[in-house]
Amino acid sequence: MSQGPPQLPPQMFTTAAQLLDLTDKKLVLVLRDGRKLIGVLRSWDQFANLVLQDTIERLYAGNLYADIPRGIFLVRGENVLLLGEIDLDKEDDIPPHIQRASFQEVFELKKKEDGARKVGDKKRHGKLQTLGFEPEHSGEILF
Repeated sequence: MSQGPPQLPPQMFTTAAQLLDLTDKKLVLVLRDGRKLIGVLRSWDQFANLVLQDTIERLYAGNLYADIPRGIFLVRGENVLLLGEIDLDKEDDIPPHIQRASFQEVFELKKKEDGARKVGDKKRHGKLQTLGFEPEHSGEILF
């Protein structure tokens, strides 16, 4: 009687099935485009496509943040860069150096920061190209 290939212990799986323990829990997601979402995981599939309920999008700029209510949110699995469970006991403990502000104020500051970052990136890419290097992620958006 021959045995098949050795099997990994059940706790070692690295598929979308790991999301089972996170179902109905509050999560934070960072997407490939840099957006941060906070919501309750209600459903998922084999491709790690996620359905979040009571979702908010959190914008950060400088030492300010603002929340935008989004409601039910469907996230395609390939766009998730980071996913983590929120500790509900520490959820309301906001670091003292970060303050809540209006969406408009944070959005304007974020636009300025993004513009400055793009100018710096363009200069850096130009210098790298003069040295014969191709800039990283030249065709792909990764915040």
